Amino acid sequence: MTNTNKASSDGFQSLHLLPILALTLALFFPGTTLAQLPAEAPDGPIALTEAAIFPVSSPGIESGTLLIEDGKIKAIGADIEIPPGTTTISLAGKSIYPGFIESHSQLGLTEIAAVKATNDYREPGAINPNVKALVSINMENAVLPVTRSGGVLVALSAPDGGIISGRSSIVQLEGWTYEDMAIKPIAALQVKWPLQSLHPRLTARLKKDKLKEEKEELEEQKQQLHDFFDMAKAYHAGRSESANATAFDSKLEAMRDVIAGKVPMMVRADRAAEIRAAVAFAVKEKLGIIILGGYDAEKCADLLKQHNVPVIVSATHRLPLRRDDRHDACYTLPARLKKAGVKFCISSTDRSETWNARNLPFQAGTAAAWGLDADEALRAITLSPAEILGIDQRVGSLEAGKDATLIVTSGDPLEAISTIDRAWIAGREIDLSNHQTRLYQKYREKYRRVDEANANDDKAK
Repeated sequence: MTNTNKASSDGFQSLHLLPILALTLALFFPGTTLAQLPAEAPDGPIALTEAAIFPVSSPGIESGTLLIEDGKIKAIGADIEIPPGTTTISLAGKSIYPGFIESHSQLGLTEIAAVKATNDYREPGAINPNVKALVSINMENAVLPVTRSGGVLVALSAPDGGIISGRSSIVQLEGWTYEDMAIKPIAALQVKWPLQSLHPRLTARLKKDKLKEEKEELEEQKQQLHDFFDMAKAYHAGRSESANATAFDSKLEAMRDVIAGKVPMMVRADRAAEIRAAVAFAVKEKLGIIILGGYDAEKCADLLKQHNVPVIVSATHRLPLRRDDRHDACYTLPARLKKAGVKFCISSTDRSETWNARNLPFQAGTAAAWGLDADEALRAITLSPAEILGIDQRVGSLEAGKDATLIVTSGDPLEAISTIDRAWIAGREIDLSNHQTRLYQKYREKYRRVDEANANDDKAK
């Protein structure tokens, strides 16, 4: 994928530039660490003992043991028998939680906005269902270690641009290759639902001819979307009857699992009119749908519940949509959706969504501070996104048989004063250091030396 409306070959040119970029950094910044080695699997079972364990799917354990074997959770509880030859790690005074799940981002697809070679999140054109995020994820992306240090160990990475942006992928945030990282190679079809009408403020400031042009473009987008789905249905029917009945088309072929209901649409929609239109379309066409954004989802609660449509709340740290909305409208949305009975999870997918994905637990913490039950807030970034994205058989909670993807904290991870001390992804303990932690250690040492020099001067006097 590319980040401009040029030929897709630009993406391959960008890949050729990455070694040059790495060499340049090494020459001009010889102390810079360019990459971290992925963690190795342990030689045998590991027992994490004496920790407070919060499985999410069941009540917490005040002082328990979690046994890891072959990348999975073998057993969990207050009285677990530890097999001979097990490596035991005492975590007295610490807490164990499932790794957090970012339910929408561009992690691995973008790194430095001003450096074209590090951005590969979109293709030219309005309709690109054949685009797959997974194959463009850069494992050496510097944002990934920073995100991991915030406890976010699993993320949905999605393309952007156009009406149908492409297909998103769910990955664990560590591995040698994108195949290593993949949890669900195709998670959803990313769709930006065309506005049902132009915003009143926009119509007020546009001249009549320009307003007419904008309305015509809006109607054209709606028609283009509906026409493409009609084509995809016809193509799917033809290919289902006989592989030779219809000529192969890569874009339409990518739609077959969507048409068959195996892959849901993830529709970006905030206003009530857009949410209702998207759900009505999905119901009519018998398609799976997830609403991303959902600012007005409370107004559509009955419709969403009736058709079991979940909502990914696109951040609590965002501005109100309308000037006359309450100042706390975004903070209280998760609590209001919970009260209304709408299934939801919390993302950090707003402005700077990728670079600030590490702040996902604080998005949930804000929801907890504004009316959402603390346990529900934790669930909104662990088990709830896993259920909505269809990966709850592997991650999202601490249960025997699931991946040992977890974090060890100094306290409540939704509180800013707590720290993420250690983490495991699929049973491998990962390195939580990153460029920011290295800078912290560097300048901490600088001021330690300054303090030491000042102390010596005082003694000399």
